Amino acid sequence: MIKIGIINVSDRASKGIYEDIPGKAIQATLTDYLSSEWEAVYAVIPDEQDQIEAKLIEMADELGCCLVVTSGGTGPAKRDVTTEATEAVCEKLLPGFGELMRAESLKYVPTAILSRQTAGTRGSCLIVNLPGSPRAIRQCLDVVFPAIPYCIDLIGGPYLETDEEVMVAFRPKKK
Repeated sequence: MIKIGIINVSDRASKGIYEDIPGKAIQATLTDYLSSEWEAVYAVIPDEQDQIEAKLIEMADELGCCLVVTSGGTGPAKRDVTTEATEAVCEKLLPGFGELMRAESLKYVPTAILSRQTAGTRGSCLIVNLPGSPRAIRQCLDVVFPAIPYCIDLIGGPYLETDEEVMVAFRPKKK
């Protein structure tokens, strides 16, 4: 079974003060995109770098997730440390993901320049940071997801298939 990690990084959601809407938005979006059978490995954790790092490592190394998508903790506030945690655990950073997500978000809000989303690989797992807004989650995933299945191919992960009526994955044509 293909495993995909979903982590909502939020002090308030982790304490039950807020409902975990961002994590549910990620799961709903991936369900729309993917025709492959997959299982969500789900977590809601506080904005604590050591806990974020530990959860990313657990999902990638121990639980075998081929993709981990985070929401929240990518802004400039003191407690926003998801980017630092991701950079600490990744072997290779893929800054193009963050660049494209910010460019897309700037079409909707001028504060997108404050976002520090990034992505990187750890073994055969791709880690992608998203903002915490459910609307921004879908906007960002819509623009970067076409590259995600091929990236997972390149790092030795499982073959992800999409519902091409909703999301077309790009893979180079074989010669």
